Amino acid sequence: MMDIQKELIKWNEDISKYHIPRWEELPDIELYMDQVVSFIEKNIRIFSDEPNKKIITPSMVNNYVKLKLIPKPVKKRYNKVHLAYLIAISILKQVVTIEEVRDGIIFQARINGKKGAYNLFCEEQEKAFKYIISQINSESKCIPLDTDINFENLAVKTATMAFASKTIAEKTVGLEKKYIGGFKNE
Repeated sequence: MMDIQKELIKWNEDISKYHIPRWEELPDIELYMDQVVSFIEKNIRIFSDEPNKKIITPSMVNNYVKLKLIPKPVKKRYNKVHLAYLIAISILKQVVTIEEVRDGIIFQARINGKKGAYNLFCEEQEKAFKYIISQINSESKCIPLDTDINFENLAVKTATMAFASKTIAEKTVGLEKKYIGGFKNE
């Protein structure tokens, strides 16, 4: 059991230090599809416990364009708006429907602008992981849950908290399987 706990604590430390690139840190140059997929995979791979599972594929990106989740690329090139949307979509689609992701992006972009909405999402996702990890690490000081929740940010806060909870639950179960072995009904 100690191996599970040690590995989970190490992973938690990595996650709590992780920084999702903010709008200003996204590439200023336009990227082609393979570069987009590589960029997204590199920047959110830490959240996946399955190293061979693709987080995003070219067909997913094309579907997001068809569903009008992201704007059409210009001459097959993608910019900051595309990257920001794709990072948020790749994370949020794991806890809410694609339609809810689309509606949430539209709502937040209207309130905060695209840049502000994306940066808010990144900040809230990082806060959610830090909060849950502080609850797990009984030795550390617990980070208080942000009690200043307004209606405009409620969906972002709860969706990012749901993703953090889901990710940590999956990591814990994966470690249990790794160290204890397959689970069988007794």
